[in-house]
Amino acid sequence: MSSRRIAYNAPTWIDTAAAWLLALLWILPLVYTLWTAFHPSEYAARLALGAPLTLDNFARAWDAAPFARYFFNTTVLVAMILAAQLVLSTLAAYAFARYEFPGRNIAFALVLVQLTVMPDLLLVENYRTMAQLGLVDSLLAIGLPYFASALAIFLLRQTFLGIPKELDEAARMEGASAMQILCRVYVPLARPIYVAFGLVSVSYHWNNFLWPLIVTNSVNARPLTVGLQVFSSVDQGIDWSIITAATLMTSAPLLVAFLLFQRQFVQSFMRAGIK
Repeated sequence: MSSRRIAYNAPTWIDTAAAWLLALLWILPLVYTLWTAFHPSEYAARLALGAPLTLDNFARAWDAAPFARYFFNTTVLVAMILAAQLVLSTLAAYAFARYEFPGRNIAFALVLVQLTVMPDLLLVENYRTMAQLGLVDSLLAIGLPYFASALAIFLLRQTFLGIPKELDEAARMEGASAMQILCRVYVPLARPIYVAFGLVSVSYHWNNFLWPLIVTNSVNARPLTVGLQVFSSVDQGIDWSIITAATLMTSAPLLVAFLLFQRQFVQSFMRAGIK
């Protein structure tokens, strides 16, 4: 009996140890960033418990680059993309879930194909399209290729299919239009899906780097990720303390949001996964 218990409990201890190891490996870069950002540059490569704390690195980083403009560009970009994704995906998912029209299954299959295509494969075509539209070096050029999200359409369609049709019929008997039914019945019931997808979308586009790097050329359209790359380039001659301070400053909004709303985040993802 004891041997069976040991054999049964062994994988649990292994999984726990592996989880702690992965957590430590994941948090080490963040710990190093925090250490170097809040200490003078001479302590960037050595650990000294008595090292003085300082906020001078943040002030120097903020003054060395137009981070205020970068924050504004990124906030507008993320909000614009998320708003467009939610509106377009809601309408498309509602049509796929509740309307019969020729080629519906084929159209939905083509939407799902987008999930298998890496965005990096479309960089050349996307840039050519933005150039033809005259949108290069603009926030609209960064966000336009992401306005339609296959993931959001898929998640919302599956959720809408699970809503009883009797609610539709009851609302129609009360004289509600299709848009009123969508906004007052379907959207409130799919709130966990909206929250879960919104977190994924904001996190991805806040950290997106390659496409904004290609399609932007000036400070007026440059988001935080590209601005940080330009700021930390070798030609600038900036030490690691200032670079890590700038890195922590640009990632702080997402970290603070997660710490404040982590319970809501987890609950939304769990509900989205169950549905």
